[in-house]
Amino acid sequence: MQVVGYRPRDTDPAALVLAEERTVELRPLVPGTELSYTLGSRHCAGAVDGEVHYRCDNDTAPYCPEHTDRWPCARCTGDCDKPLDACEEEHAVYLAAFAPDVVKVGVTRSWRLETRLREQGADRAAHLRTVADGRIARQVEADIATDLGDRVRVPTKIDGLADSVDERWWAELLARFAPIETYDFDYGLDLADRPLAETLATGTVRGTKGRVAVLSNNGSTYAVDLRDLVGYELDEGGADRDLQSSLGAF
Repeated sequence: MQVVGYRPRDTDPAALVLAEERTVELRPLVPGTELSYTLGSRHCAGAVDGEVHYRCDNDTAPYCPEHTDRWPCARCTGDCDKPLDACEEEHAVYLAAFAPDVVKVGVTRSWRLETRLREQGADRAAHLRTVADGRIARQVEADIATDLGDRVRVPTKIDGLADSVDERWWAELLARFAPIETYDFDYGLDLADRPLAETLATGTVRGTKGRVAVLSNNGSTYAVDLRDLVGYELDEGGADRDLQSSLGAF
């Protein structure tokens, strides 16, 4: 069995995408789910077409060059000819905030706004503008990004999992933009201490936030970036390697 993808948490629970003998299945990561897998070798996750998996044994993980999607909008700043059909749709420009005081600007098609924010695990968010198409949205985003930035790394998100958003900082930031609408998300993690970042698939799921799963294992709490699991072969049975213990384990 191999981890061949993941579904970040949005309005549906996060999930691992598993493949065995070309058959694909979802392993939902709802709170209380028990995971008991040992990580084996890691190689390219291949390709998934519907419920069929096409294996690839290239050593490059999570994907080899042949199976790496190259999204043309990844670093777009609006200086383009709108290469995708989706570029013609109405777009929203937004701020996504992560505890305690990290923010990024982003764009998405308007109808996907709340879903996109949950996929990223945003704690707070603000809808700044609605524009006619993706090219205009990218131009607005690029302008705002010179000040606020347009990317927040997963380790930074993990660092703030046990924190809450600085209310004064957020209020002052919103005052600069006069947003159309604001959002306040609760992922139900209820963490007293920051979990330890680890790559494992053993433990009890406490919850998920975007593409990060929080697991309890032997009295410690771990944060797992689901992308870091992609490509691993899984064996039934819990992890047998030594793991760093959190303070809550003592």
